[in-house]
Amino acid sequence: MADIDFELYKVFYHVATNLSFSAASAQLYISQSAVSQAVKLLEEKINCRLFIRNTKRVKLTQEGEILYKHVEQAFNFIKAGERSINEAHFLKKGEVRIGASDTICKNYLLPYFKKYHQLYPQVKIHVTNRTSPKCLELLKNGSVDVVVVNIPDKGLDKNMRVDKIKTVQDVFIAGRNFERLKEREIKLRELADYPLLMLEKNTTTRDFIDGFLEKKGVNITPEIELESVDLLIELAKIGLGISFAVKDYIQKELARNEVFVLNIKEKIPKRSMGVVTNNSLPVPMAARTFVEMLD
Repeated sequence: MADIDFELYKVFYHVATNLSFSAASAQLYISQSAVSQAVKLLEEKINCRLFIRNTKRVKLTQEGEILYKHVEQAFNFIKAGERSINEAHFLKKGEVRIGASDTICKNYLLPYFKKYHQLYPQVKIHVTNRTSPKCLELLKNGSVDVVVVNIPDKGLDKNMRVDKIKTVQDVFIAGRNFERLKEREIKLRELADYPLLMLEKNTTTRDFIDGFLEKKGVNITPEIELESVDLLIELAKIGLGISFAVKDYIQKELARNEVFVLNIKEKIPKRSMGVVTNNSLPVPMAARTFVEMLD
């Protein structure tokens, strides 16, 4: 395949991002006809159709989807390089893009966001809330600078660097409706006799719980599965069942006697929380400065 002018990929990127030839035209400050011609030329050069076009909408073909994943990553890498060059050395401008779950943002990162903003008010903090596996996907394609996740995580790959920042202890918790269990040592398999409230599958925490139960030969079907840890804690408080949480994140609930920690005979191993960066990308100064704050 002959060398292809980068400008053709640039036009393709904007059309694919917006799924609109007119929007790409406006962003690139060229005519819609020029956009169409550039896409047509790119399709000819790579010998495949990239878009399905009709009067109402634009859609990527299967080949277009494949190409877009690579082109999007390349553009994000270029943008990261530009941001690294353009950032003021004293952090008087710029942005830091962070990926983390709602739970980690609320219970761990929030005070660091506040401190960072006080020190560098002109640096924009852009936070993307997703599950840990989805955050790692964003890191992989360059959409975020760093992610903060619980480790281990099945989404990690060889191009990612992990720096552990703290350990966390998971516990099973229950509300006042289950106070009869408060003074007892409970075997893990006994949990099957009670309604269990769990995170949805394909999250780092759920994978960790399932792996722990499987290793102990225990099979439990949750009564309720949700994507929000905060909601699981609330449901435990009102007595709907036994849930699972990081002990550091429920200190207020414990102090108010709204929930208590079950005394499980089998010891739950601690996990680590870590900052993950992409070795394929330079970490901008703004992001490096934020990471250095974490402890």
